[in-house]
Amino acid sequence: MKVLLLTGRLAEADVRNAANSARVPADVLVLDLDIAAFITPGHVRKAAPIGYDLIMLPGLITSDFSEVEQELGTKIRLGPKHAADITYILDHMDEIELSSRTPACALIAERLAKNAEETLSRIERNARPPIVVRGIGIGGGSRMKVLAEIVDATRLEDGSLEDKIRYYESQGADMIDLGLPLDALPDDVKRVVRIARRVSEMPVSIDTLRPDLILAGVDAGADLVLSIDGSNMHAVADALLDGDVPAVVIPGPGSLESNISAAIELGLTVIADPVLSPPLGGLAASIARYIDFRRAHPDTPLFLGVGNVTELIDADSHGANAILAAIGEELGASILFTPEYSRKAQGSVRELRRAAEMMALARERRSPPKDLGRDLLILKEKRPRPGLVPPDHLEVRMARQSSTFVVDPAGSFRIGLCGDEIVAVHDRMVIKGRTAREILDTAIDLNLVSRLDHAAYLGRELEKAEIALRLGKSYTQDEELF
Repeated sequence: MKVLLLTGRLAEADVRNAANSARVPADVLVLDLDIAAFITPGHVRKAAPIGYDLIMLPGLITSDFSEVEQELGTKIRLGPKHAADITYILDHMDEIELSSRTPACALIAERLAKNAEETLSRIERNARPPIVVRGIGIGGGSRMKVLAEIVDATRLEDGSLEDKIRYYESQGADMIDLGLPLDALPDDVKRVVRIARRVSEMPVSIDTLRPDLILAGVDAGADLVLSIDGSNMHAVADALLDGDVPAVVIPGPGSLESNISAAIELGLTVIADPVLSPPLGGLAASIARYIDFRRAHPDTPLFLGVGNVTELIDADSHGANAILAAIGEELGASILFTPEYSRKAQGSVRELRRAAEMMALARERRSPPKDLGRDLLILKEKRPRPGLVPPDHLEVRMARQSSTFVVDPAGSFRIGLCGDEIVAVHDRMVIKGRTAREILDTAIDLNLVSRLDHAAYLGRELEKAEIALRLGKSYTQDEELF
């Protein structure tokens, strides 16, 4: 297929570099204008390129090229929005049908996402998990499942507990764990398990070493029990067997090996937890323990407590969760366990769900976890977008901050975040929304802004607030976001 890329003068170098980097060759035609997004049917008609199977336009163009397409007898389709993506599009031309309305980059993203969803569904259908809890397969080639912990669950009021469960479910958790404090009472445990059972169809686990609390949880309908060891195993074994409740077995007082053997002798369904240690607290050695255990027990489902790492390192959680999920995949882990206890770890459930999907897709494809239709790129990007080189004929002025401040006669705003919304408080009313644009547009429509400098200021602050909202950060007006 002979492909021609149309562009303007400013983007010529970027487009040519992208075209030259592709496996599929393409020619480049620079039209008589600076900005490629302003190409019209008239420009193409005047250039009248011939001898091509496909003419590819910049993806930002919205004009109708159907008439000139008929005149030239050549398909005219939208390429990507950014020149940096041209190489990828050219290399995958045989996989997508380009559109005259939808940019090629959007089509590729849609295709990758759809293929990823279909592959993940197939992985679950073909898996043979040794443990199935309320329809959720654990192990046996299925995707790693995310178990989200609610810390000190019995100390929460009913409504707060319900909200937390629904939040975790919305974030992609596969299972809910109710962490129980040392001072919990059996009736407290029954209450929170029954609430979880009522609020969600997800499997519910309880996490405690106390036999009386384990028995209360199982009696109330818990589907999984964490922290079974030599100190409580025999006291709760009959209840676990009667309820067909799997148990996560940990080391102590005996070794993990001895506890696993004892649990199997009692007939318990076992998930092993060699215990992941925190950074600089034995993390590398604990991963070695997991490797040794996996070699000795290739078929036993493994529990990986990734929260032990993300909660105890002052680093953004999404990168840490991604690498921990990759380690978990290599270890053959079945469950990724995390709370969102500290502020810096909020979002970990959603991140781990995405990371678990990425690793399942990469395992299926036998490749590193990249270009999968799933990613955890939040603050960084795979392909940089081209910068803007100003025209030589225009005067250049160096920017400077104004030293004057004039109060807007229409009034001032206080901007902040409230829950999952941006709030702009004016003397006359409050405007709420989730994007900077809708709040600023509303303020202008209501004549609450009368000065250009005030409008510019509001745009800056509202955009900072929106970025903070999307990243789960706090925001304070007039303070730096990063």
